[in-house]
Amino acid sequence: MFVPLLIAAIVGYLLGSLPFGYLVARAKGVNIFEVGSKNPGATNVRRVLGHGPGNLVLALDGLKGSVAAGWPLLATGLPMPAWPLMSVVGLTAALLGHSFSCFTQFRGGKGVATAAGGFFVLFPLGALTAAVTWGVVLALTRYVSLASMLAGVALTVAAVMGHVAPLILGASALVMIFVIIRHRSNISRLLAGTENKVGKPTSDPIAR
Repeated sequence: MFVPLLIAAIVGYLLGSLPFGYLVARAKGVNIFEVGSKNPGATNVRRVLGHGPGNLVLALDGLKGSVAAGWPLLATGLPMPAWPLMSVVGLTAALLGHSFSCFTQFRGGKGVATAAGGFFVLFPLGALTAAVTWGVVLALTRYVSLASMLAGVALTVAAVMGHVAPLILGASALVMIFVIIRHRSNISRLLAGTENKVGKPTSDPIAR
C-alpha cells in the first residue's frame, strides 16, 4: 500500500507544480511574479493579461487537479481499497505542488482551481455546489477571494449533508482549511475594506 501512495504523491506533486500561470504569462512576455498581486493564479493572470489567458490558466490548473485525482481510478493491478485513498493523496499533493512549486522556487497560487478540478472527479455534486456558490458570491460581492473561501465551505457542507465517505469528507474539510489559510492576506484586506473587486479599477499600481 505504501508504494502506490508514494507514487500518487509524487505524480500529484509534479502535476500540481506545473506553473501554467507563469508559462502562459511568460509566453506573452510577462513575468507574472513581478506584476499585479505577483501570484501565478488565474485571477492575477486575467487581471494582467485579460480573460483569454486567465481562462486558459484556470482550465489548465483545474485539469492538474482532475488528473492527479483521476488517474488512480483508471490504474489497473491495484487493490480496490487503494484507489480512493490514492486519489485523495494525489489531489492533496497536487495542491501542495500548485502552491509550492519546485519549478518556481516554491512559489505558487492558492489552489482553488486545482482543488475544484480534483473534486469534480472525487465528489462531483460537492464540486458543483462549490462552483455555484463561487459564482453567486462573486456576482453579489465581486470579491474573488471571498467567493473562493465560501466555495470551500460549501464543499464541506455538501459533504456533510451528503453523508459521503469519511475519506471524502476529510478531504473536503482539508481543502476548505487550506484555501482559507492561503487567503489569509485577503482576509485582512477584506476586514480593512481594501480588497480589490473584480472589474473595479484601482489606483494601486500593485493590483491585488
